[in-house]
Amino acid sequence: MNTSPSTPPSGAEQLAQGFALHVEQWLRRQGCDTAQIDTLRHAAQAVSLATSDGHVCVALAEVAASMAGAISVDALRSTLRASGVVGTPAAPGSLPLILDEQDRLYLHRYFNYEQRLARRLMRAASAPPCAVSEVARMQLNALFEANAQRTGGAADWQKLAAALALRQHLTVISGGPGTGKTTTVVNLLACLIAQDPGCRIALAAPTGKAAARMLEALRARAEHLPDHIRERLPSASFTIHRLLGVSPAGGFIHHAGNPLAIDALVVDEASMLDLSLATQLLEAVSDAARIILLGDKDQLSAVESGAVFSELSADPGLSVACRHDLAEGCGLSAAQITPPAASQPSALQDAAVWFNRNFRFAADSGIGRLAGDINHARAEEAIDWLREGQDASVRWLDDGGMAPGEATLRELASGYAPYLEAVRRDPADHAAITRAFDAFRVLCAVREGPRGVLAINELMTRQAREHLGLAPAGGRDGASAWYPGRPVMVLRNDPLLQLFNGDIGIALPAAGGVAGDDAGSTHELLVWFAQAGGGFRAVAPARLPSHQTAYAMTVHKAQGSEFNDVLVLLPGQRSRVVTRELLYTAVTRARQSVAIASGVEVLRAAIASSTVRHGGLLSRLREAATPAG
Repeated sequence: MNTSPSTPPSGAEQLAQGFALHVEQWLRRQGCDTAQIDTLRHAAQAVSLATSDGHVCVALAEVAASMAGAISVDALRSTLRASGVVGTPAAPGSLPLILDEQDRLYLHRYFNYEQRLARRLMRAASAPPCAVSEVARMQLNALFEANAQRTGGAADWQKLAAALALRQHLTVISGGPGTGKTTTVVNLLACLIAQDPGCRIALAAPTGKAAARMLEALRARAEHLPDHIRERLPSASFTIHRLLGVSPAGGFIHHAGNPLAIDALVVDEASMLDLSLATQLLEAVSDAARIILLGDKDQLSAVESGAVFSELSADPGLSVACRHDLAEGCGLSAAQITPPAASQPSALQDAAVWFNRNFRFAADSGIGRLAGDINHARAEEAIDWLREGQDASVRWLDDGGMAPGEATLRELASGYAPYLEAVRRDPADHAAITRAFDAFRVLCAVREGPRGVLAINELMTRQAREHLGLAPAGGRDGASAWYPGRPVMVLRNDPLLQLFNGDIGIALPAAGGVAGDDAGSTHELLVWFAQAGGGFRAVAPARLPSHQTAYAMTVHKAQGSEFNDVLVLLPGQRSRVVTRELLYTAVTRARQSVAIASGVEVLRAAIASSTVRHGGLLSRLREAATPAG
């Protein structure tokens, strides 16, 4: 990208330029000619920019097409391989770039992550089946007995997924909200505890909000379990960073050389895992332990590089031996167990299960129907149905202006009115205020612009101050913006304060609650964070890590959260970031109703376009599955 003094390079561009300069210096020391240096510099910058954009690698054809001079892929490949700075999967060495047999160009670090993750996954997938005790089988059949009436004798994929996780060291369960993932895990954990009452189980998720929701959901769905089993369920959940432990040097305390002392790891919202974090997490799990990953393959992938969960979920195929064992354990015939066709073939077999039946809302309900249309790229059907306005749970605000229109502004104001009224009525009632805030959320596709997160938060700040009878803030979003009821989202992990990226707190007076060490005068504002085990913890605003006002949040930040009602605000113009996966993720954050504010062309383009993440994990899995020699 060309830059000028008036358009300084972004952080990603600066990193890419720095890496390209590093490669150039390496080449100059080797005495390479100018043409070769220019080609390698461009390729190095391209692959670095690709990783900043969420890709793990870049296709060689894209690099060739982006170069100023005409160059074929064959010529580019030859230049890279002859440069002395590009390794291969068979001989990566310590070279800065890696080119695989499928013409994918990697930064060495990301290739290394992919290779390590693939090897760890294949060790888990190829391990001999776990022994399943008779007591665990009895528990499995008892806990899923109620499902038999609903399935009418057909295969119960919730039960099969639990049986698979009892048999295997690795299980990947993909399903949208309301498809029964949590119920399945509760019953699975009950089976593991019945088989081994001392089983050490860890619950984790990428964000604090997702971890808290996971624990709450497990507790809510465990009431049917016998007391002696329910009492042994995990009593805590962790962010992945907290579970692994951040060392003073910046790495993790737990890793392959110092694994977690657990027998089973359950990771919720695993679609948010990026390649680096997934690799470090799974390497910290001993080969003897079970790994259960829960997520939604159709959701947005991680903000950072990789689309790990969708690649792991690609092939739900089951071997003949696995189907036989599952049939025997679940009281079925093997012929009844017919997994869906793979979205992509994978060497990772006997690991993935897709949940396609929704129990929260029927497929023909408003949210269910819209989510299905989005997922299957049925843009015209979705738009025609939205125009009819027959379902009150789904509304389309045909608002395509550069700034939000009147209908969107009314939706915004009415959505937060109960929250602001709760703050005005009793600012000491933290529970009521938090419930009111969590009932509604504005989800934006972008941060910048008049329909982005920053502008909507500024707008809502003005409205909130007016509603509460406060003077306007002196600044856009700085220290002067603190007022009772200001919601803030943490943007950076702070292990010392036990605050993590994505955590949301609300500024309220110090009086009227247990404020801990941060309590001050009755006029002092503290930021109150709901705790996973109940109650609230207060932190002084000055102690908070990087944060921002949180009336509106990006769809990415909303992953792992659910709200009763959601307003989805798309930009006024088509954007490459507004894709089918983003819209599906936004819509499925709603429990009761969703309103989409968008022009028709932007909405149509979003449903029609899919997010593409370049990566080679499936290739690395095939390599890891192939015996050496």
